Amino acid sequence: MLTVDFSRLDIQPGARLLDLGCGAGRHAFEAARRGARVVALDMDRKELEQVTAIAAAMDESGEIPDGASIQASSGDATAMPFPDSSFDVVIAAEVMEHIPADQAAMNEVARVLRPGGIAAVTIPAWLPERICWLLSDDYHNTPGGHVRIFTRPELETKLGRAGLTVGGHHHAHALHSPYWWLKCAVGVHDDGHPLAKAYHKLLVWDIMRKPAVTRLADQALNPLIGKSLVVYATKPAAAARASGSTVSDGTVTGSTVTGSTVSGSTVSGSTVPDSTVSDSTGEAAEGAHAAA
Repeated sequence: MLTVDFSRLDIQPGARLLDLGCGAGRHAFEAARRGARVVALDMDRKELEQVTAIAAAMDESGEIPDGASIQASSGDATAMPFPDSSFDVVIAAEVMEHIPADQAAMNEVARVLRPGGIAAVTIPAWLPERICWLLSDDYHNTPGGHVRIFTRPELETKLGRAGLTVGGHHHAHALHSPYWWLKCAVGVHDDGHPLAKAYHKLLVWDIMRKPAVTRLADQALNPLIGKSLVVYATKPAAAARASGSTVSDGTVTGSTVTGSTVSGSTVSGSTVPDSTVSDSTGEAAEGAHAAA
């Protein structure tokens, strides 16, 4: 299940892409399938180990083309271990709501993005998120949980303050909002509740089968109750002349899976405080994501 619209990213074979707060790796995997050289960055080393394992399986099955790769690495979202202008594309999916110093993280996104590059930043949309907070304190009062509810103007203002030019936006995953409202009402940690289990089963079926009726319903409801807001922004070409920075192939430590080889076995580096991808994306069917 993807939140970002990859048709807006113009990923060319060999493009350098950062998946910031990669979580289980759904966007990293899709980018690699399209030929990108991906760095999947997250604080959760177990997640990163899983990303490396799935990437290795994808490579073995021929899903990663020659020249593409997935490198799992840990690092600080507010002080990323990459040179300026290291990436053509940066995806930050459901990350900024976890980071207290979110402006610092957005500044870093702009710094590591090359001039002319594209950033896709997704956050929980205001209305669905507000309802979740009203229904349940446990939804957000957890270690590493959400520390703010964004509005679109706030996110766009902060991206602009970082030096990015905001472009289009859209909403996604409308069918996941009622699931989280239900979870918040019956107990956000009560996965065994019959109503929660039934809705979870529906979401798994929808993700795996993609029937037309639910796709149409999701599209119709997205502008109203889409669980995620996606904002796209570019780094002005003038930024390169102003800073004098150059595009670099900066390297990081970690495990790398390429279109022909798998190298390394550990994920190393510093940690990213509060930058994991969480349930706010509507990842109610995360097991289905990995299977897909």
